[in-house]
Amino acid sequence: MVTGGGTGFGRAVAERFAQDGDQVFITGRRSAVLDEACAALGGDIHALPCDGTDPAAVEHAAGQVGTVDVLVNNAGGNTDFAMPDETGLKATFDRWRANLDANLTSAVLMTEALDGKLASGGSVVHIGSIGAEQGGSYGAAKAALASWNVGLAKQFGERRITTNVVAPGYFPGTDFFGDGLPGKVHEHLISLTALGRHGEPDEIAGAVHFLASPQARFITGQVLGVNGGAHATR
Repeated sequence: MVTGGGTGFGRAVAERFAQDGDQVFITGRRSAVLDEACAALGGDIHALPCDGTDPAAVEHAAGQVGTVDVLVNNAGGNTDFAMPDETGLKATFDRWRANLDANLTSAVLMTEALDGKLASGGSVVHIGSIGAEQGGSYGAAKAALASWNVGLAKQFGERRITTNVVAPGYFPGTDFFGDGLPGKVHEHLISLTALGRHGEPDEIAGAVHFLASPQARFITGQVLGVNGGAHATR
């Protein structure tokens, strides 16, 4: 199950698992986008239209699948880009609530909805962000996702289910930045990396695929940064 699987990282992840011959279900709010992805990618991919912030919709989507070996909570994004430029406490509340719902609550809802269907020895992977190190409502939501994942790893550990976060850096080849960033901003973000380039969605798909593989059964409760060295850890 890949949430937000019609575009960007989710689509790349769905394609990667489909290449293995896996049955893949992708969710998203836009039915036409999901249908187009299923047709274009081929393989055993199925669309499940679903607003990940709507408990009833998530419960319905979860009811359409059987045992789930891998859950990828990819749905989200910086909702500030779509919010009106308004001031005041109500506007602040709306901005923060939107980012928390899109990036944290949606993952919590789908994970809980599928809890009883997650296979022993399976994997959960959440898509976080380098933004978790940079503040703001979006960054706070992604930081909360990583914190929640720590407790989730302990909760799922008895069933040998691993749960990790993949945190992308700068990846312009998605819908995240809309029509793209100004050239100077693009070059600046690339200059922050150690590798001198931006990432490609297939590289996120590869990281997710590894964390779900037999070779990663002793990795859980972790955040894997895929950012070209823009944010280093030790």
